[in-house]
Amino acid sequence: MKAISIKKPGGSEQLEIQERPVPSLEEGELLIKVQASAINRTDTLTRENKQLSEPYPILGVEVAGIVVDSNLADEKIAIGTRIAGLVNHGGYAEYVAMPADRVFHMPDTMSFEEAAAIPEVFLTAYQTLYWLGKLKQGETVLIHAGASGVGTAAIQLAKKMTKANVIVTAGSEEKLEFCKELGADKGINYKKEDFAKEVLDYTQNKGVDLILDFIGASYWDQNVASIKTDGRWILIGTLGGAIVEKVNLGVFLQKRIAIQGTLLTPRSDQYKAELTNEFVKKVMPYFENNSIKPIIDTTFSFGDVTSAHLYMEENKNTGKIILSIQE
Repeated sequence: MKAISIKKPGGSEQLEIQERPVPSLEEGELLIKVQASAINRTDTLTRENKQLSEPYPILGVEVAGIVVDSNLADEKIAIGTRIAGLVNHGGYAEYVAMPADRVFHMPDTMSFEEAAAIPEVFLTAYQTLYWLGKLKQGETVLIHAGASGVGTAAIQLAKKMTKANVIVTAGSEEKLEFCKELGADKGINYKKEDFAKEVLDYTQNKGVDLILDFIGASYWDQNVASIKTDGRWILIGTLGGAIVEKVNLGVFLQKRIAIQGTLLTPRSDQYKAELTNEFVKKVMPYFENNSIKPIIDTTFSFGDVTSAHLYMEENKNTGKIILSIQE
């Protein structure tokens, strides 16, 4: 089968299409004929990881496709079923093996491209808002990178499931307007405005209950100023740097700030299965009635994966970048 891996760790120029064997199935797995995958930050980090040794992994952590074989003790998921879900690696390929307890069935009206736009970002958004962030009805959440895949997912979940007050940051007026169309109550252009000042003005100096932070070091002081007493702060990424030079721990004590870091990809298979199961029960009905929707920016062909990675690294996207596997 055709699959996308790397020649060696490095930039997007190291991506290449290779011939790899079709995966063999372990007990409890399905073989999926992949129709669409999606580009994620974790893919670019894997591509650059100099700790990797050969044979390098097939990239891609989420897929949508058709079940063509199974190794299950029962036949609960039939051959021909349209499914989507998370894989540990291997999504940029014509076939992938997937644990059956990590799939969700696609609504009949949903395209493979739309389904591939769901697993990583919506599961991350659900996990950070509710499992870790404990977002409650009517609370206020600050979502950085509001126009990103996780950002657009989190806006919708917070509004539809919790009726939260949603503040977002983004780097252009177009992106902010789109976030507002998804339900964001307040948009802040981080390139032109001091977001902490805007947050405090909007919240009458109370601050926010929860922050979803993809940025890290460069936003540190403004996040500290933006969060209210007893606020929760979930660190999901370090796009703005991983090293904070000076930290005033006193303000953390005074405000009783709870900060937690998380990455979904390295989590255990059991964790991902439990998260998927709860997500299917609580969130998939919103997709079925079209009150929550996957957001797709651009679809790239399988052979144009280099351009897709560059597009993500240049932060051009509003929503998901999809990779079409079947040409």
